[in-house]
Amino acid sequence: MLQNKLIIFFLLWAFSSHAHEMTPAYPIVKPSHVTGVVKVNLSLFNSREEIKYYQIDVFDLNWKNIPFSATYRIIKVDYQSRKNFSVYIRELDMDEAVYICTTSKIKKQLESKTLVSSRICSRLDGMPA
Repeated sequence: MLQNKLIIFFLLWAFSSHAHEMTPAYPIVKPSHVTGVVKVNLSLFNSREEIKYYQIDVFDLNWKNIPFSATYRIIKVDYQSRKNFSVYIRELDMDEAVYICTTSKIKKQLESKTLVSSRICSRLDGMPA
């Protein structure tokens, strides 16, 4: 009885949690206006009411940071809003770059309120095998 109630509780809890959404999952890498630099266009949708800021990062296969440029490394996306952004990566780093990720930034508060940070990634090296 108790076990069934716990299973139902966790199933309902899992379906009620929300994260942000970034598209496309496998973006197209295009040449930019700068020689030796490529451009990736992405879109971020915020479905978390308590989160407004997201950090952009580029990683290799071992989750080490890859240098990149963007208008802002931390972008503000209001609740139920979408923000388009571009990431610029040097062509010489494209052999190593695998993921472009956005991570929700939790606002520091005085009262103890536990929130979960979420990370969503798009994969640059094509569809998984």
